Amino acid sequence: MPATARFPLLPYLCACIVGFLALGSLWQTIGKPVVLADAATPTHKLQCASYTPFGKDQSPFDLPLQIHPEQMDTDLALLAERFQCIRTYSVTGLEKLPELARKHGLKLITGAWVSRNPHDTAIEIQGLIKLAKENPDVVEAVIVGNEALLRKEVTGGQLVELINQVKAEISQPVTYADVWEFWLKHPEVAPAVDFITIHLLPYWEDNPAGIDAALHEVTEVRELFGKQFAPKDIMIGETGWPSEGRQRETAVPSRVNQATFIRGFVALAEQHGWRYNLIEAFDQPWKRVSEGAVGGFWGLYDADRQDKSILAGPVSNLPHWPLWLAISAGVLAFGLLVGGRPSSTRNAVLLPLVAALGAACIGLWAELAWVTSRYVGEWLWAGALLALNLLVLAHAALALSTAQGWRAQAFGWLEQRAGWWLAAAGFAGAVMMLAMVTDARYRSFPSAALLLPALVYLLRPVAGPRREIALLAILIAAGIVPQLYEETPDNLQAIGWAITSALLAAALWRSLRHSKNR
Repeated sequence: MPATARFPLLPYLCACIVGFLALGSLWQTIGKPVVLADAATPTHKLQCASYTPFGKDQSPFDLPLQIHPEQMDTDLALLAERFQCIRTYSVTGLEKLPELARKHGLKLITGAWVSRNPHDTAIEIQGLIKLAKENPDVVEAVIVGNEALLRKEVTGGQLVELINQVKAEISQPVTYADVWEFWLKHPEVAPAVDFITIHLLPYWEDNPAGIDAALHEVTEVRELFGKQFAPKDIMIGETGWPSEGRQRETAVPSRVNQATFIRGFVALAEQHGWRYNLIEAFDQPWKRVSEGAVGGFWGLYDADRQDKSILAGPVSNLPHWPLWLAISAGVLAFGLLVGGRPSSTRNAVLLPLVAALGAACIGLWAELAWVTSRYVGEWLWAGALLALNLLVLAHAALALSTAQGWRAQAFGWLEQRAGWWLAAAGFAGAVMMLAMVTDARYRSFPSAALLLPALVYLLRPVAGPRREIALLAILIAAGIVPQLYEETPDNLQAIGWAITSALLAAALWRSLRHSKNR
């Protein structure tokens, strides 16, 4: 179109409005608050919550271990507003905890960490006995070991010996805590304890339960144990739902789902008179190292001790969605600015829509990376994919414009290297697909990172390095069916990743044909 031709203002403005409204609808839908019945009120305290004293940047693996009494004091003051007691998992570094719990009117269910190291276990057991003896008014029960049978760090017989050792020394009730199946696999443990503590986490089951079926599953297991181990009391020692992380079959982490589960469970527990402990008080970012993103987001409060609205009030999956909308709007403006004047009426419609798609993908990927990235390597990987998306968006925008002056030079530079942008996307897709097929349990689905390059270069094929692109296309395509089979067709996040991967494999294949025809 000649430079003097009339600018197609009306279709351009209409497309811009549609693009911005689509972005607004996307983020508002994700962040829209949901109203649920409250679980806790100023006059209604809940039973117990798991507590570990680590701050946002702390970990139990940091040596020497430094736990600050001032931080514990602040934490317990906050928890005392909504809970009657807290559960701990170790005694190391928590010597001042009973005094602080007494100060805030909290009871303790104190745990000793049992591991395969006999020396460390002995120190924990002696510390547990000491705390229980010195604080009978605060320590109402003790737990000898947490999921040690699940981890296969001790035998049932060894565990019974430790339990009997503690029972001989203290007056409080003694128990052991593990995932419910392991009580059934090790029946020799139940006779040794004063009450049975089971963990019920529907998200982590071998056959994960979606939020609609989770409470029913909890009820079934609790009733089974109540009958099988009567007259011993049963305590649900851990139950909860993650607010972030990857979907497992129909189990979807989110704040709304977490609040739905917790509030529903509390109502159910109070209706049936169950003893319970919720996992957990605060988000623990350090757990992401061993459990992926989902491991760090089981808290009722976030790692900064801010209320996530899990127990009371309206709850949002993304409370700061206006900020993400603003970031996406900025990316949309970037795409429009780079594109400049569209080269035709058709492109006047396409340019804002492509910019909006790029803004959505970049925003969603940035939000996911913010949640999942744990160390420098992962931040660099996230940043590289972010930069790749910005390059692809600029390339697509310039391809729809008249590309005069500096835009012509920029388009020429990007066009000359377009095959490598596609190859970079293919490399990222192949790496992620291999990870999803071989070790998917703790990995989030990165669809948003590759959807834009997949669509852009599928619809506008570019020539690239043939052997590399052919290999990448084969790797990505070969992984689609296995990863879908592993995740099951009920996993919508997995289906989204499969679709994105198929589009990227198709774009790589078209690149091969485009290179051949040139």
